[in-house]
Amino acid sequence: MILTWLGHAAYRLEVGAAVILIDPFLTGNSSFEGDVDAVSEGCTHVVLSHGHMDHVGDTEAICKKTGAQLVSNYEIYEWMSAKGIENVNPGNPGGTLNCGDFSVTLTHANHSSAVIENGVPIYLGAACGLVFEGDFPTLYHMGDTNMYSDMALIHEFHQPKIGIVPVGDRFTMGGRQAAIACQRYFDFETIIPCHYGTFPVIDQTPDKFIDALGDDASKVTVMEVGTALTL
Repeated sequence: MILTWLGHAAYRLEVGAAVILIDPFLTGNSSFEGDVDAVSEGCTHVVLSHGHMDHVGDTEAICKKTGAQLVSNYEIYEWMSAKGIENVNPGNPGGTLNCGDFSVTLTHANHSSAVIENGVPIYLGAACGLVFEGDFPTLYHMGDTNMYSDMALIHEFHQPKIGIVPVGDRFTMGGRQAAIACQRYFDFETIIPCHYGTFPVIDQTPDKFIDALGDDASKVTVMEVGTALTL
């Protein structure tokens, strides 16, 4: 498994023959300095946690250019289908979607999900977390979320080893909440913070999160944007 951080909550994940872009907010992402075409080269799947534009990002253009399969909740699928995306694999929280070299289970995330078009908000279904499973360590991308006690069930059912955790506060968990969620509900071997540093109104570093973890801070890997991590 090769994981590359693209800034904010966006990642490129390579498992087997699959090249997955998660929440590919690239254009307009102040942390991303790469080339969208280069990052999306060989993309087989685009997996979305929810419908906010700082997560949907370049999905439409990438899917149309590469033919990648869109994996998302049902409302995002309907919205993107109306824009001409044909290779789709929709689900909703609780569902596990078979994607060949991997599966992804959509979990609950405590967050909103909508997009503004022509000044009008369009509801885009439930916000989700994403559990990736296959012949690799199980990875849980929490999406955008608050902490909530049912996270314990996600751990019980999936036993994720790698957690991608939003820590930037205001729109997601802040550092202290995220630390409590990781320590109380999970037994991660590797914790990767995200959703910070992109906009002035959210925390610029994961320092509060790392400090709040105490002795568990040794589990944290702070990635540099554009760098790859082999797991």
